[in-house]
Amino acid sequence: MNKEQATGHLLIFISALIFGLNYPISKWLLTTYLTPEFYMCARMIVSCALFWGLSLCVPREKLSLKEIGIFLLCSVGGVTGNQLLFVWGLDMTSPIDASVITSGRPIIVLLLSALILRERITRLKTAGVLVGAAGAIWLILLSGTGGGNAASLAGDLCIFASGVVYALYFVFSKPLSEKYRAVTMMKWMFLFAAIQVLPFYVPAMINAGTPLISAPLDAKAVAAMIFVFFGTSFLGYLLIPMAVRRIRPTTASMYNNLHPIVACVLAVALAQDTLSPAKILAALAILGGVYMVTKSNSPAENS
Repeated sequence: MNKEQATGHLLIFISALIFGLNYPISKWLLTTYLTPEFYMCARMIVSCALFWGLSLCVPREKLSLKEIGIFLLCSVGGVTGNQLLFVWGLDMTSPIDASVITSGRPIIVLLLSALILRERITRLKTAGVLVGAAGAIWLILLSGTGGGNAASLAGDLCIFASGVVYALYFVFSKPLSEKYRAVTMMKWMFLFAAIQVLPFYVPAMINAGTPLISAPLDAKAVAAMIFVFFGTSFLGYLLIPMAVRRIRPTTASMYNNLHPIVACVLAVALAQDTLSPAKILAALAILGGVYMVTKSNSPAENS
């Protein structure tokens, strides 16, 4: 592993920690303080402003009209579609369920990489896909039976769908991340994301009787909002293309394994959720599938 690859691993590791903490913190905000509408609009607007402000401090990069169109598509998968489905899902399900399902993203990335980037699929990778998919399906079904309710089932399905659109972004953004700075990518993606989100959410927010904030904010709530709007939406997203520029998408997506570990520790500490034996087994199946997928990669692919 050379210096560039080591830097890529460090960047995606920090990003994974941020996103792991985001599950229980966002769940707490949505449950106690913020409406989903305010949460989404604030994330898009604040992040857009931060990235465009940061772009003034770096050399400007020119984009072709075709590349701007690709950034628009990436914003749908990497920001708008992913975050809309995520916030809907997290509002209905538990942070542990959400983080465990999200940890299966490397399997989706693998399948898309095989179809789009022509990465080779081995028998071990195929077995990993099947094992991981079985774990995800089991966890989702638990939410619709004795392990949860209809709302949890819908929430889990939304989280799974957010993983699919995010995986599309992960794969398609690879060529762009090799050509452009992370700031350039993010400023355009969040600009398009803000444009896409505002027409849907502004009418809901200004509608009579629709509160933006469901409870008065205290110091902890403000700190949590700063973490979500700056740490997750700005820093977390900024680090991803910087990492993918240095390592392969399938390798970078492997760090999703950290999400459930971090989220579970904080969610249990905040009494937001409990770990049942069935959830643990489902999580082990998903993580085991991810391990088989990444284990089967050649040394060059695992860089």
